[in-house]
Amino acid sequence: MNAATPAPVDRVAEIMAAWERERPDLDSSPQGVIARLHRVALALTERLVAVYAQFDLSEGEFDVLATLRRAGEPYERAAGDLADHTLVTTGGLTKRVDRLEARGLVERRVEASDARRRLVRLTPAGRDLIDRAFTAHLANEHRLLDELGSADAAALEPILARWLTLLDPR
Repeated sequence: MNAATPAPVDRVAEIMAAWERERPDLDSSPQGVIARLHRVALALTERLVAVYAQFDLSEGEFDVLATLRRAGEPYERAAGDLADHTLVTTGGLTKRVDRLEARGLVERRVEASDARRRLVRLTPAGRDLIDRAFTAHLANEHRLLDELGSADAAALEPILARWLTLLDPR
């Protein structure tokens, strides 16, 4: 596209134009970033979830297995820790772990030093599955970023990192 070729009009531009027509007293310019980022996130999620489905995993199940795998040997976390790392409530986590345990991908055990504390651990089958799924996941992410181009991806990363820090200062 050269300088004389106008940028394609996307759905967000159409929405912004409609708001400009209907409410010219309001500045709808934030939608140019926020609405597009939201739509990009939804589109990316669809493409990520499609890869998880190839391994018969939901997004949440993938997240639990990946969190346990990156914990390192012995690939376990306390249930509360696991909930914090997966950004899900303990009730939501219980349902995910129940499904994964029924499939033989994780196991629960009581911590030796505190009988009230439950640990969730990857089984060998769970480790094998998440290793294969994560390999496919990274290949998919590389493919998605390749569509954007390395220069744009490199420019976008620090902007998103800074914004995420402002929104979620943990």
